[in-house]
Amino acid sequence: MSINGRTLFQIFKYAIYVFLAMNVYWFFAEEAAAATLQFADGVSIGELIEAYSATIDTAAWVVLLLMFELETSILDDRQFTKTVTYSLHSLRALCYAFIVYAFYGYVTNADFLYEATLLESVRDACTLVPDAWSWAADLDEYVSITTSNCSSLSTGGPLYQLRDMLAVVDAQGLQDIRYLAWVDVINAAVWLLVVLVLEIDVRLQERNRFEGLALRISSASKVVLYSLLLLAALYWGVKGDFVDFWDAFLWLVAFIFIEKNVFDWRREELAEMAEA
Repeated sequence: MSINGRTLFQIFKYAIYVFLAMNVYWFFAEEAAAATLQFADGVSIGELIEAYSATIDTAAWVVLLLMFELETSILDDRQFTKTVTYSLHSLRALCYAFIVYAFYGYVTNADFLYEATLLESVRDACTLVPDAWSWAADLDEYVSITTSNCSSLSTGGPLYQLRDMLAVVDAQGLQDIRYLAWVDVINAAVWLLVVLVLEIDVRLQERNRFEGLALRISSASKVVLYSLLLLAALYWGVKGDFVDFWDAFLWLVAFIFIEKNVFDWRREELAEMAEA
């Protein structure tokens, strides 16, 4: 039994989608561990987005991705009944609401890092042993300070305590974490612009108006937006944040598939018009 190229492509595409769905779990595991420190009294409803912004964001994006896959590839034009169209648009609107909500969470997380306070009397992490202090090794990643690792965590400079947490970090580490938080904010904002452009593409394609100036503007804007997303992914890769790098890489690949779907859809429409 042989497998043709199209089948292999479909297997690869849906494997990427599965990996993205798995990332929801990895982000949840990472943020749940951080939440035990950041929210010592438990996470309230109002604090969910601050504690689990990446988890909520990724879950909403996975559902949104599947909606785009249905509309641009799986469903035929004749299957777009009023009920189907209304259901797709309603579910996408709900996903967008969660994505915007998650964007607010990223901004809140970035703001939280600017509320760190200088510990005037502490110059060495080892002085915090044996109390239950942790070291902020990365964004949402904390390491318990022990006698065996304390000397390797700090270089003797001033230490900063994160707001309402038994967690400290030195000046360089705090700056690096703030940069990562702002990359999260920028990345989330750029993705919102990407789906806005893609939504316009799909709506124009449904009306056979995705051509000429509209096509050129769309293509130029996507070059800029996808380049920014690639830079964010590379930054995470350089900083050693593998989960964020892997997630960003998978999303870029996934939306290349969606772009291909729109391209193939437009080519089929043009072919049908030419035959007519």
